[in-house]
Amino acid sequence: MSETTMQADGGYYTAENHGPFERHGLGALELEEGGVIPDCQLAYTTFGELSPAKDNAILMLTWYSGTHGILAQTYIGEGHALDPSRYFIVVVDQIGSGLSTSPHHGAGPAFPRVRIGDDVRAQQRFLRERFGIEELQLVLGGSMGGQQTYEWAVRFPDQVRRAAPLAATARVPDMNAIYVDALCDALTADPAFAGGDYGSSEAMAAGLARHARLIAILGYSTEFWAQECWRALEFESAGAFLEGFVIPYFAPMDPNDLLCQAWKWQHADVGRSAGGDLAAALGRIRAKTFVMPIDEDLFFPLEDCRREQAMVPGSELRVLNSISGHLALFGLEPEFVAQIDRNLGELLAS
Repeated sequence: MSETTMQADGGYYTAENHGPFERHGLGALELEEGGVIPDCQLAYTTFGELSPAKDNAILMLTWYSGTHGILAQTYIGEGHALDPSRYFIVVVDQIGSGLSTSPHHGAGPAFPRVRIGDDVRAQQRFLRERFGIEELQLVLGGSMGGQQTYEWAVRFPDQVRRAAPLAATARVPDMNAIYVDALCDALTADPAFAGGDYGSSEAMAAGLARHARLIAILGYSTEFWAQECWRALEFESAGAFLEGFVIPYFAPMDPNDLLCQAWKWQHADVGRSAGGDLAAALGRIRAKTFVMPIDEDLFFPLEDCRREQAMVPGSELRVLNSISGHLALFGLEPEFVAQIDRNLGELLAS
């Protein structure tokens, strides 16, 4: 299998923009929807040293539109629960992220359908092939990273000692799935989309801006807007916040990559591995699990998370407080990150 240090991939998806990373080649990855990725490359980065017994490994997973860079900057380091002086922390970028194998690497709109389960199977192979890791002290991630966390705990219950899904559900709620349809429509309805053969992200500026505005509607809480929390980021109006912060974040991204991730998000359901029985699937989890919803989250509401948590044996519900809602995951509030650190510290000590 190949191992390559990547410094650039052209355009937005570079080490300069996201931090240094490597890629591990898995060869052919057969997909649950029947397709195949002939040469699946997983982008990843690591922090700390793997112990001789290989018993200090933590796996952290990325969310929609996100990569390892923002996770590393926000949640990993001295003073955090994810301390590289104690743990070997592996952050893997999901398929379709723009760094791991993604539509923009050549297949474009012909890229096959990928499920969360495909990501997790690929990650499990990667950890075994690259590092010889057979057991993880902790698997965690926020949003789509949380969806992958649930899949890991269900699919490989003997390999996951602890799990921390943040701001995520194991089966996507119906309202959430309908919302993702609207996100995708914002991109595909742009006349420049041309069936996915748009040529560049710049050509899709209008569609990407509509997509960003939709993210902002439910990504931030109603109180975030009502209390004008964007003023803390030195914007003079909600419109200026959208134009100066939210839209520029998405503007350089590849639409086909976003659509690949969105389809996975929309179809996440660990119950598929138990004939559609969500309770049976979650009942397989052996990991000590802290389910951590955000109290003001409109993407993955607290009550949806609470219902699922009750199905996970021995789990605990640890509610995170943030007026920002779902996008608090980006870590702009120090106290929000501190809440996560406290919970992870307790979980790792258990």
